[in-house]
Amino acid sequence: MSNRLNRSNLQVSEVLVKFIENEALPNTGVNSDVFWSKLEAILDKFVPQNKLLLQKRTSFKNKIDNFYKTNKGKKIIPNDYINFLKEINYIVPEGIDFQINTQNVDPELSLNAGPQLVVPVMNARYALNAANARWGSMYDALYGTDVITEENGAEKGKSYNPIRGQHVVNYCREFLDKYFPLEKGSHKDTVSYVINDNSLQVTLSNDEKTKLKDDSKFVGYQGQLDNPLCILLKNNNLHVEIIIDKSGIIGGKDPAGINDIIMESALTTIQDCEDSIAAVDAEDKVLAYRNWLGLMKGDLQDTFEKNGKKITRQLNSDKVYQSKNGEYKLPGRSVMLIRNVGHLMTNPAILLKNGEEIPEGIMDAMITSLIAIHDIKFKKLNSRSGSVYIVKPKMHGPDEVKFACDIFSAVEDALNLDKHTLKIGIMDEERRTTVNLKECIRAAKDRTVFINTGFLDRTGDEIHTAMEAGPIIPKGEIKNAKWISAYENNNVKIGLECGLSGKAQIGKGMWAMPDLMNEMLKQKVGHPKSGANTAWVPSPTAATLHALHYHEIDVFKVQKEKVKDKSNYLDDILDVPVSYGHNWSPEEIQKEMDNNAQGILGYVVRWVDQGVGCSKVPDINNVGLMEDRATCRISSQHLANWLHHSIFSKDQLINTMKKMAKIVDQQNKSDLNYTPMSNDFENSIAFNASLDLIIEGTISPSGYTEPILHKRRIELKSKLG
Repeated sequence: MSNRLNRSNLQVSEVLVKFIENEALPNTGVNSDVFWSKLEAILDKFVPQNKLLLQKRTSFKNKIDNFYKTNKGKKIIPNDYINFLKEINYIVPEGIDFQINTQNVDPELSLNAGPQLVVPVMNARYALNAANARWGSMYDALYGTDVITEENGAEKGKSYNPIRGQHVVNYCREFLDKYFPLEKGSHKDTVSYVINDNSLQVTLSNDEKTKLKDDSKFVGYQGQLDNPLCILLKNNNLHVEIIIDKSGIIGGKDPAGINDIIMESALTTIQDCEDSIAAVDAEDKVLAYRNWLGLMKGDLQDTFEKNGKKITRQLNSDKVYQSKNGEYKLPGRSVMLIRNVGHLMTNPAILLKNGEEIPEGIMDAMITSLIAIHDIKFKKLNSRSGSVYIVKPKMHGPDEVKFACDIFSAVEDALNLDKHTLKIGIMDEERRTTVNLKECIRAAKDRTVFINTGFLDRTGDEIHTAMEAGPIIPKGEIKNAKWISAYENNNVKIGLECGLSGKAQIGKGMWAMPDLMNEMLKQKVGHPKSGANTAWVPSPTAATLHALHYHEIDVFKVQKEKVKDKSNYLDDILDVPVSYGHNWSPEEIQKEMDNNAQGILGYVVRWVDQGVGCSKVPDINNVGLMEDRATCRISSQHLANWLHHSIFSKDQLINTMKKMAKIVDQQNKSDLNYTPMSNDFENSIAFNASLDLIIEGTISPSGYTEPILHKRRIELKSKLG
């Protein structure tokens, strides 16, 4: 741990003090003494409120546990359960209809529909890649993934395969024909594109000239009228570049010289300080804050070696084209949101006057907002509207949303920001927020810029809330449970009722299998079809491919239909996924144990030993899955539930964990930084952290993994000095 310095009545880690005072504060107009004194005042006011809200969570959980214990063995009548939740104020009275009044929202969040990339901000390279994922090569995305089959000579190989390349070209020409059709012929038959009389003129292989059926979809170009280097098209408010380079590897053999198709992809990016990182102390937090600072100032760089060459990554510049109305300019980067930590966790980076750790969410609000001043008051490279977009996770109900907004107001006052500069993204990922979503949005009606369904954490909370109700159905079956579809539909319905369309994002969750892009293309189209104008993707490549769905679906047209939905989803949302009268075989139980145990161990060993908060972890079938704390929460809560209801014994659990730890060790044998768990189970901090997540799962607050993971990571860092 670093040395501490006195700032106001706070004991602040020296590394954080130096970062704030030497890097973050200069040129913001905020004085150092004022910053620390204002932070202390905010803490004096809000720390007691934070504690009361966490106590309220515990009180609700105890009452719900007692309800299930009292009704043990009975089939619960939905109305009785709903009335009980209303009696204890878990479900609050719903007020009159209203519309949000959020102002100064960038069009990427309000008027456009497209993918949203989530990335760990602690990793500079990933953070830069994500910000630059506003634009992505369709040729690369197709060539490098399973969207294009490797059959019949189309293997990827180590060098360029022209057969595979031709499949990519054909796919992209079909895309152009579908969304930018010609009056005559096909883009497959083009031999040249030129600009003539402010229109795109296309020459076909038979020398016939034609143009787009909808000439308004041509919006600009780079290069010369008779020799354009880039042709800019637009469909459903998403841009597409046709790159012409007759000297390129592909363009040199293409009749029209097309060397690539560049898609406008990740319109927005969430730079994550929460589930996808492992930040347990001041040193870790400074790494995250410093990268956020570089993104807001526009000077973040990362140099790394790839294929024997040193590469320096930095933020892309804006794009400039010529159009019939003069210069046409587009951002080169995603609009970035910052996900702060929720209300539960504390961090030793700052100690209060009584020696307690600072609530991490309050620290994040103050520091990430301070850093954003570099953008909104000076650079305006990120938010041209002058807003700071803060995604707030793991909030339980409207009182916690109001608490977050009250903190934002205090931060605005402390940093001399205009009222409502700080916008809030409400993650609908805890059950008490789901059943009170309308009132949650009302509590933030002047700040709401985002709601989404975080179905992974939401499933973890569902299991934990129903811990005493009985054994939960197998994890694979939960995806098809009645409550999930009701929850997803309700989120869109309430968002539209509250006027989010055209003002804010309605989002959907993550695609967790980054290697299965063909399957993603089949399934994830359901998100824009549901009326969601954004959905999470795990990589820039996935963003480029998911953008295809927003060309196919005009989300805002869908929303106009969905706003007519008057369904009441509450009964189905509260249909708890408990297995009544289960009759699982020993083999089925063991398979479920193996699957969950392997996922927990594969994630936790990297989190605790290497500080990796999100990674592609091979599952029991060696399929790579994106794992973060939310997925770990599901697996650990599921095993905790089955252990609690004696579906298996503690000895069975320990034996299973040891067996699966050996498999995880084998899966990681090529990692030189990996420490095997099976060499010494008793002293493996990672193994015991994994076990703790299950054995202590019934008492861990809301079933969250953070308290145990943070404790064990700090233990390991202390052990290593």
